[in-house]
Amino acid sequence: MPGGPIAVGTIPGASPPRPGLLAAGRPAREPAERRTLVVGRGISVQGTVQDAERLVVEGTVEATMIQATELSVAPGGMFKGEVEVEDAEIAGTIDGTLTAKGGLIVRATGKVLGTARCRRLQVEDGGQITGRIEMITELARAGSESAGAA
Repeated sequence: MPGGPIAVGTIPGASPPRPGLLAAGRPAREPAERRTLVVGRGISVQGTVQDAERLVVEGTVEATMIQATELSVAPGGMFKGEVEVEDAEIAGTIDGTLTAKGGLIVRATGKVLGTARCRRLQVEDGGQITGRIEMITELARAGSESAGAA
């Protein structure tokens, strides 16, 4: 096999685990160590994604509902379906419903088709939004929280 054998449970090209991370007293999940799912170029995934804090789409993902902290769609990547995240960066294409409770960045190569909801929006020159954009406001959030407390 070119490049030698691959150990079971490892991902080619992935960084090896850093020994002593927990022994050093650091938190188990630093931002760089979030539970991350990367769907690589040429890979197509359909179905449900659970417990991923960060989703990186370089290939194609079709899902009915994903909740994560962060979504990144790389150039050439495609996400179809519904996703709710804190922050999203779109350099590829998203077709469906995107809710970014924090910020949404549409890069120059990015396309958002369908419905996008966000608190903060940044669109680079060349970025495209086709469909509906809804801004999440503090007033709307306060109203929904007080309605739930009644």
